[in-house]
Amino acid sequence: MTHARRDVAIVAFAQTDHRHRTDGLSEVETLMPVLHDALGQAGLAARDIDFTCSGSSDYLAGRAFSFTMALDGVGAWPPIAESHVETDGAWALYEAWVKILTGAADTALVYAFGTSSAGDIRDVLTRQLDPYYLAPLWPDPVALAALQARALIDAGDTDERALAGIAARSRAAAAPGAAVPQRHCGTGPRAGQPRGNDGRAAWIAETVAARSADAKGTVRGSRAADDYVVAPLRARDCPPIGDGAAAVVLAAGDTARRIHDRPAWIRGIDHRIEAHALGVRDLTESPSTRLAATRAGAFDAPVDTAELHAPFTSQEVVLRKALRLGDDVTVNPSGGALAANPVMATGLIRLGEAAARIHRGASDRALAHATAGPCLQQNLVAVLEGETR
Repeated sequence: MTHARRDVAIVAFAQTDHRHRTDGLSEVETLMPVLHDALGQAGLAARDIDFTCSGSSDYLAGRAFSFTMALDGVGAWPPIAESHVETDGAWALYEAWVKILTGAADTALVYAFGTSSAGDIRDVLTRQLDPYYLAPLWPDPVALAALQARALIDAGDTDERALAGIAARSRAAAAPGAAVPQRHCGTGPRAGQPRGNDGRAAWIAETVAARSADAKGTVRGSRAADDYVVAPLRARDCPPIGDGAAAVVLAAGDTARRIHDRPAWIRGIDHRIEAHALGVRDLTESPSTRLAATRAGAFDAPVDTAELHAPFTSQEVVLRKALRLGDDVTVNPSGGALAANPVMATGLIRLGEAAARIHRGASDRALAHATAGPCLQQNLVAVLEGETR
């Protein structure tokens, strides 16, 4: 699917404060305040949503069909139209977008959540590899990303000093006091619209805040930033481990215009995949990202903002090449995955952050990217636009 034949926009976006651990919080308790926030921004109730789609992973939760618990929290009675994808929520947004394009829905709620702290994320993600040749060797995502970084350095595409610059820029953008709110980017509804939070939502939010204050640690790791994790990647080049959730509301045509003064129109989305076998790929390139961007219309006109799902600094280098991003494009003003990386929600957050900049008037045409799998194996690209001011 490439260019849209029906106007569909992101009209609301909410996310949690992402923490290193959320011990004592269930996934439902993590998710519910975000859902109420997103619906409140849109001035909609759950009964106004035509389609609900979510992204998560049973491997992270450590139990089968864990998404059904979250769905119970959303409210599945009276019966609702819903779906679930076992990957990042960006792909759930893609499914919801297609659903609206078919005319089967006018509004959609998309959410994603991940509790990376429940297990050893480096071991868990090895299960994405092919079960015959790679998975038995247990190469974790940091080791594989280090192979990619080494290939980039050997090819002359980057060096460790440039990677350090990417890490510093990303984390500075997400630091407290940065120019734009980063952690909980609400996008305002029309003036005078109700926020939509009820007493239950407030109670849950207070409970979450109180329990989160007791949680140990933040997204910061315990290693020194200069320490090698797997050479040539140092701790600063790697994403934090984090728990969190995010939600967006989609709406079509005039419904979107009624909800928000400046909807973030989705002009195109496409997703592509590299070969599964890492040995047959050139890890310094991402042809699937370039093809997805082409089919989404990213090269039809300049973009001013790019939210890239690059968990490792070296992967931003690959994506900048594939997407032909120059120095005139603001890349990851939110801090990106190097600042907060709740696995399964990080890609959806990239779309939400890009939309939020359009809502605020900070961007007119933005690109959002999401990835899944080792070394940027699967890639989704979306192009968002605000109406001419």
